[in-house]
Amino acid sequence: MLRKYKIYALMVFLLSFLISCSGEDKTFDGRLNVLSGLTMGTTYSVKIVVDNQLPDLKISALKQSIDSTLIEVNRQMSTYIPESEISQFNILDNSEWFDISENFAFVLDQSIELCKLTEGNLDITIGPVVNLWGFGPEQRPHTIPADEEIVRRMLSVGIDNLGLRLSPPAVKKDNPNLMVDLSSTAKGFGVDEVFDLLTELGYKNVMVEIGGEIRVSGKNQNDELWKVGISTPDQSGGIDQVIPLSNMAMATSGDYWNYFEEDGVRYSHTIDPHTGRPINHKLASVTVFNSTCLQADGLATGIFVMGPEKGYSFAVEMELAVSMIVKNDKGFKIIKSPKFTELFGN
Repeated sequence: MLRKYKIYALMVFLLSFLISCSGEDKTFDGRLNVLSGLTMGTTYSVKIVVDNQLPDLKISALKQSIDSTLIEVNRQMSTYIPESEISQFNILDNSEWFDISENFAFVLDQSIELCKLTEGNLDITIGPVVNLWGFGPEQRPHTIPADEEIVRRMLSVGIDNLGLRLSPPAVKKDNPNLMVDLSSTAKGFGVDEVFDLLTELGYKNVMVEIGGEIRVSGKNQNDELWKVGISTPDQSGGIDQVIPLSNMAMATSGDYWNYFEEDGVRYSHTIDPHTGRPINHKLASVTVFNSTCLQADGLATGIFVMGPEKGYSFAVEMELAVSMIVKNDKGFKIIKSPKFTELFGN
């Protein structure tokens, strides 16, 4: 399964999903159809609004198509599956071209561009260092590695050591120790793939959610914009902000849940690609809105690594709709980019 190093501190909770789980809206006006399942080490939820409740046969066929789509994404890009394309590439110890699928090449290309755009704060080759700190598929114990170990693993980090060819799709490594991990973009891509599947089938009012990453179109069963929530930075399950959303994607990154402590010091699972060490700033969570979930997913990771000041400046410069939850002496403060305020108000 495709798991993320960034197991979200502040998961995005869908208000409509919470309602549907209570059994109150699954058959609202006979229009809302809900499908759910497991994928990528988390859950997915798909909502489709049509004129009538879809028959069981149609629902069954849709779920099979959705599951097949997500299984294929895992087969291509999961570092937790030894036979996946990405795992097979990672174990190579040569610099020869390795043939890959078009989807894998597409996500690699997008991820490389995001790495450049964020000045390396999103780096898909940082996986060996993440593993070293105990947050990756190596399942190492959570301990503070020696400086020498960090330096050694950092020698194999950097997209400059990665070669990509789109036609025919293939990838190669200039450093034999290079490894690629798409946990910061592949889940968003999975959302986009399911969304595109439903769009191609003619559905215009849908919500696709995988582990808190979301993409929506049209309206919900009440003929209103979809309502999604950003949770509070604690374990209460409360909702901090409610966002009306349509024809847009969103993704959140944070470090509230996945960390370890040693000698009273907290070590985040999010590793700064420039230092090889856990981030150490007061940004608790960042939510990014974009046209695709892949882009929102990758940008959320990059901005989260940047921290509140640099991340906010980046969001302003790039005209991104971003909401940050920042720790301060009194608790938490919400900071919204100008583009966020333009789209959603205060």
